[in-house]
Amino acid sequence: MSPAIHAEGLVKRYGDVVALDGMDLSVPEGTVLGLLGPNGAGKTTTVRILTTLVKPDAGHATVAGLDVVADARRLRSHIGASGQYAAVDDHLTGAENLEMVGRLYHLGVARSRQRARELLERFDLTDAADRPVQGYSGGMRRRLDLAGALVADPPVLFLDEPTTGLDPRARASLWDVIAELVKGGTTVLLTTQYLEEADRLADRIAVVDHGHVIALGTADELKGQVGGDRIELTMTSGADLDTVRRMLAPLAVGDVRTDPTALRVTIPVSDGAASLTTALGRLAAERIRVRDAGLRRPTLDEVFLTLTGHQTTEPAKEHTP
Repeated sequence: MSPAIHAEGLVKRYGDVVALDGMDLSVPEGTVLGLLGPNGAGKTTTVRILTTLVKPDAGHATVAGLDVVADARRLRSHIGASGQYAAVDDHLTGAENLEMVGRLYHLGVARSRQRARELLERFDLTDAADRPVQGYSGGMRRRLDLAGALVADPPVLFLDEPTTGLDPRARASLWDVIAELVKGGTTVLLTTQYLEEADRLADRIAVVDHGHVIALGTADELKGQVGGDRIELTMTSGADLDTVRRMLAPLAVGDVRTDPTALRVTIPVSDGAASLTTALGRLAAERIRVRDAGLRRPTLDEVFLTLTGHQTTEPAKEHTP
């Protein structure tokens, strides 16, 4: 079976700026690929090419079996897209926004109206259907924008940082909607800076930097590349830090770190729960008291810092025409 999205060697330049430098992607049907990367990494440019908004300077790509350049006109009826900012008309009502999208897809007046009502109900916007969008909250606007991307019931959906700026509750609500779409067979390419979002939604994650993929795998596989599980112990006495570090060093797969200010010892391990049990057993045998103990995975910043060499919150913006 051919992948729903396939790209090989995509290159895009804007003057001296290389936005894409050999981007390769493959997304099987009915799955989610998360593009994870800092601002300026090439995520949005990739989406713009795959949605026919921009032509690549080199390489080729197909979406739903159609070439993004040669079959651009046909392809547009097979995809939906939701960008970083809700593309809705503030002066129209929610229903009018969706009906307008339907007519742009040549669904006809009756079908456009029917589809709008279906989606307003699906996205819990029925009560606000006849209100101007300018009065919608941020979460409502994002849901309406995603509904607009689904008016033509596309088999492939592109979501470019869809939850940026949303509060945790609105973000979780939108995650539920996306998960439901995938369960129904929709293929999704999702760009995000949130590892938690990719964790929740993506079958695989491609870490992008400097215009190409630098790491590919599941969320757990990527976390494993930057050290896997870490045991964190908070001691009751700073006098125990060096003793604990020496005692537990044989369990570590890297350097054991101590933080005298926080009275903390951090031990990177390969078999989390088992190592934590062993560590606590050894400390109990020596009657060394521990105030707090736990396992944690690398944070988003740690994944990015290790794989890309910089943080996710850099101010640089990706170049777009």
